[in-house]
Formats: sequence, structure tokens, C-alpha cells
Amino acid sequence: MAGTTRRRFDPEFLAGVVRIVKETGKPVAHVARDLGINEYTLHNWVQMDRHAGGQVGGGGGTLKESEQEELARLRAEKAELARELARQKAAWAKEREQLEDERDVLKRSVVLWVREAMGR
Repeated sequence: MAGTTRRRFDPEFLAGVVRIVKETGKPVAHVARDLGINEYTLHNWVQMDRHAGGQVGGGGGTLKESEQEELARLRAEKAELARELARQKAAWAKEREQLEDERDVLKRSVVLWVREAMGR
């Protein structure tokens, strides 16, 4: 695709197209096709608008206090699980390195034993 230039869209056009998707409820693919825009581009615009508006995950508005507490708890749990996974990966890497060292020693031992058995 050498030589092709990217189309630039002004912010008003972008906001208008996103508003069309939100207000009409039409699928992104249909609106994109009607306007001659790549559907993935329009999908990204809609996603950016949702994230900017605080509607991550398709919901809207603010979270209740109990939901905020649960979200905080789940984030803390996720962080702890990530730390545990990192510790396990480090332990596995260390164990693998030790096993590879043992394997290499055994390989050298077998070579020496075979040479000795063959009388060389």
C-alpha cells in the first residue's frame, strides 16, 4: 500500500458519526458502510467515546458505593494474583535452569563413561 495517504477526519465529523451510531442504534458496520468509512475505524471512535464518557464495558453512569468497594477488592485481588504469578514464574525459571544444568552434567558424564568403556 505504498503511496496511499491516510484520510483525516475533523473532530466535528467524528463526533457526528459517533452520535449517529449512538442515537440511531444502527450497527457500526451499517453506518460505516453508508458513510464510506472503514468499520474498524468507526468502531474505534465509538469505543474512544465510550471510554471518554465513562461507559467502559457498555454500562453508563457512576458506580454505587458497594460496586466501587467490590471493584477495589477485585483490583487488589487481581494485583495479588499477578504478583503471585510473577513469583511462580521466577521459581519455575530458576528450577528449569537447575534442571538444565543437571542435564548438561549428566550428558557430559555419559560421554566420559562411554569413552572410558570403549577404551579411549
